[in-house]
Amino acid sequence: MTATPDLRTPQLASADLLRSVFRRHAAGVAVITAGGEGGPVGFTATSLTSVSAEPPMLSFSIGTGASSWPAVSETEHLGVHILGEHQRELAATFARSGADRFGAPTVWREGPEGVPVLDDVLAWLVCRVVARVPAGDHRIVLAEVVMGDPEGPGRPLLYHQGRFGGLRD
Repeated sequence: MTATPDLRTPQLASADLLRSVFRRHAAGVAVITAGGEGGPVGFTATSLTSVSAEPPMLSFSIGTGASSWPAVSETEHLGVHILGEHQRELAATFARSGADRFGAPTVWREGPEGVPVLDDVLAWLVCRVVARVPAGDHRIVLAEVVMGDPEGPGRPLLYHQGRFGGLRD
């Protein structure tokens, strides 16, 4: 059996190529929160990754130009929230530049270590930041899990092709 040749010409590396490829990669949706000098901050992240079980550790990336970066760059603890498919609007709010992310209808409370904890999520964690690793125009944040709640009801929210959606059976 012979392989069918791919007649498309590959593109050279660029930001557009990377974005185009990762639009095709379905990812879970999380919101990262932290306390800031001017109040709570947060952003939508699809870069959340489990790093280590012992100790329990995760990572995510954040752009150094993001409005949340100044607080994330200095905080000792932050919140990680796994969103459910019923939270498309919440994900969009935390992804929107200039939005009042913690105003109504967002429901949240101050949680352990002063971390803003969002209500009605599938799961949440409070984590201690252990490293911020430079990676181009972003930083990869490594954080050790301190505590959390994995028991929220629902199904996960996904991000694919520039849109939020749910799983299909």
